[in-house]
Amino acid sequence: MRDKGSDEVLLSKKVTVKKYKELVSKQDKEEIAQFVFERFHERYIAPLKSIPKKKKNGFCIMANCCLMIEALESFYQGWEDTSRRSSEAFKEFFKRVREFRDLKDCYSEFYKHIRCGILHQAETTGGWRIIRKGPIFDSNNLTINATEFLNGLDKYLKKYSDNLRKRKCKWNGEIWKNLRKKMDSVIKNCERSK
Repeated sequence: MRDKGSDEVLLSKKVTVKKYKELVSKQDKEEIAQFVFERFHERYIAPLKSIPKKKKNGFCIMANCCLMIEALESFYQGWEDTSRRSSEAFKEFFKRVREFRDLKDCYSEFYKHIRCGILHQAETTGGWRIIRKGPIFDSNNLTINATEFLNGLDKYLKKYSDNLRKRKCKWNGEIWKNLRKKMDSVIKNCERSK
């Protein structure tokens, strides 16, 4: 039996599980697209952009960005989780998202030396470095500009949520089916935690 309190769990600052379910029952693409934008923006983008420049840290930015890529890709693909698809998430994301295409041919190195390096070693590995100037990726120097990387994710998040709003993006189309499948998994996790 479901705990009655699980419907009151916040999925974003404004949307509860109950509210999300109501939006789905009404097939309210506009409000759900806004919710998705807010969920990601308030969790990943806004906190980092609000840090004073002198206190910003590229490692913190990139750790957060890596989490966001995996989460965004699981929404886009309809994956319930990324525990066994983490590397694939970066491959697909870099291949598809224009702002990050320079990384598509070296996604596995990025994954190993940036994502896993930060997560498991608390440092980058393999000669890769995180900086906060220059292009998103400099293949000659193996540098990632954390500031531009975050800005690129912010742009992509806007495009993704705008795409969900488009008329040609049908409720039963793949992008919407995948989002709802992921959200079903998110809600199941909310219900388990109560």
